[in-house]
Amino acid sequence: MSEDIVIRILLFPLALLYGLGVGLRNLLYRIGILRSVRFDLPVISVGNLSVGGAGKSPHIEYLIRWLDQFIEVSVLSRGYGRSSTGYRPVTTLDTAEMVGDEPLQFKRKFPTVPICVSESRALGVPELVKRNPETQCVLLDDAFQHLAVTPGLNILLTEFAHPFTRDWLLPSGRLREARYNYRRADIILVTKCPPELSELHRLKLVAEIDPFPRQRVYFSRYRYGTPYALLRPDLLQPLDLDTDVLLVSAIANTDYLLNYMASSVKSAQTMEFEDHHFFKEDELRDMIRRFERMTGRKKIILTTEKDSMRLEMHQDFFWKNELPIFVLPVEVEFCDSDENAFQEEVKRILLDFKR
Repeated sequence: MSEDIVIRILLFPLALLYGLGVGLRNLLYRIGILRSVRFDLPVISVGNLSVGGAGKSPHIEYLIRWLDQFIEVSVLSRGYGRSSTGYRPVTTLDTAEMVGDEPLQFKRKFPTVPICVSESRALGVPELVKRNPETQCVLLDDAFQHLAVTPGLNILLTEFAHPFTRDWLLPSGRLREARYNYRRADIILVTKCPPELSELHRLKLVAEIDPFPRQRVYFSRYRYGTPYALLRPDLLQPLDLDTDVLLVSAIANTDYLLNYMASSVKSAQTMEFEDHHFFKEDELRDMIRRFERMTGRKKIILTTEKDSMRLEMHQDFFWKNELPIFVLPVEVEFCDSDENAFQEEVKRILLDFKR
């Protein structure tokens, strides 16, 4: 028996207690003791069953980029890890500490789109609409477990390599609630798919998920762009097989990114931290030491867009030490012909929305 399975079995009693607590809360919503709010404009929730790593941020950005061409869209996020409280509009001059790394990332990429943070989505949505009356659709970031709001469209993300069907409840695994709650989803998006996705793999995973007749399953993957300098975004640094990389990241899962690195650069060393980690100066000094020990003639420090929101808080340190730190951009693309089908499904739900 593997060590991982032994640990999961030992933690199972705690997972059982956790599951009972979450299940009781969900039951109270189902029988109406706790109330869920509906709004008179379309609300699209994007979330997952696990504690992270399924790619919510790139998929929110995909929806912003696409929907903003046709309607006035706004985004509401909890702003995980922020020091501020209550409802707060995000500005491009904010810091990740004040509003959270992901909301700040959205605002920097889409400065004309209202991006706001609030612990309570039920209170945050009406406040957002009051302050931005032109809003025609609200995107809720990481709100699959936020049952206080009933969205018009519930999108559930799950990783191709780590689907919720094979996971366990916290703390034995990474599930925030029991697997069967996938039934709340209208659309299930299998994310971070391999570059070549066979029809057999698709069919097997759809059969494993076992969607209800009303649910649609689509597949997506990442498309990485050319890295740009953290302190000089106009300065680009293409990756090639002569480049040695020190990858600094504080995201939930780096497996997909490391697979990309394996075929894109000469070598990749890693400094990994827990998700949403705020970097300390001693960690940055360790980064310098690790970088200086690398022997390649062409070497850089690379980080993710989400991590760059927290690293930029130390820009004076990076200027002073003249570190070549670059940010790897990423966008979502759909597999095969799934994009058209996904967009048509979202359009149908938006057009059929009844106040």
